[in-house]
Amino acid sequence: MNISQTHLLKISYTLNKMSSNRFEDLPNSTEIEGGSMEEGKVMDLYFKEVSQILQRIHDEEKERILKAAEVIAKQVAQDRLVYIFGPGGHSNLAAMEIFFRAGGLMHVNAILDQETMLSHGALKSMQVERLPGYGKIIINDYEIGKDDLLIVVNAYGINSATIDAALTAKENGATTIGICSFEHARNTHENHIARHPYNKNLMDIVDYAVDCKIQVGDAVIKLDNFEQKIGALSTFANAYVLNSIVVEAINMLVNDNIKPPVWMSGNATGGDEWNQKFMDRFRGRIKML
Repeated sequence: MNISQTHLLKISYTLNKMSSNRFEDLPNSTEIEGGSMEEGKVMDLYFKEVSQILQRIHDEEKERILKAAEVIAKQVAQDRLVYIFGPGGHSNLAAMEIFFRAGGLMHVNAILDQETMLSHGALKSMQVERLPGYGKIIINDYEIGKDDLLIVVNAYGINSATIDAALTAKENGATTIGICSFEHARNTHENHIARHPYNKNLMDIVDYAVDCKIQVGDAVIKLDNFEQKIGALSTFANAYVLNSIVVEAINMLVNDNIKPPVWMSGNATGGDEWNQKFMDRFRGRIKML
């Protein structure tokens, strides 16, 4: 082991120790019942929950993340686009997270369908993501097929637009990566209104799957004398999974002596000039650019 590796291990150990000490006096989310929480403690508990789910993903999903990164790296090495679709509601945030993103791959082509976005009506968005056949229309509209790569992100992994998007892409010959909560998908009743008519789960039909570890219902904190849980985690979890995949893919490419085009923030000095060098290469290929 070299000095750099030893130094990184020491840093990792120190951070883990600090994190462990910080959380020692905090109750688990299930321990709040029966006693009120003073102000400021709930946000501490939420911080604990966010940190713990990211740690679980890091520890338990690394192999799957690295495999997904390898698939993306191979796609980019051939100058092929990487499509990403987050069907419905907050899943669209996942698609936006790695699109046109400082430090992110320029080859990412986000499918940002207006009808599934909260900005065009939250209730309508929920109905559209449950509409059988809608995902198929979107995938075919983007002409995703042979030699293409599609990432489908939906924390719950069960709704019709999600399942149809993955199934259609595969039928058309594309490679698919799915990001969802295995626990939520497997524990949602087969007759739930949000489910696809085929009663399939995203992780069971894609070529590669990563578990974002969200528990059933997403929200994690239960307050005393309050019926609903609060504090959702899916946005944090999906963002960590996706950015981990992207940075690992970029590292793989660099290790192979390939320098992939990466966005620089336009708000940083020289950002516009850097990005402009690549515009002709991607304008016309990426619909939302």
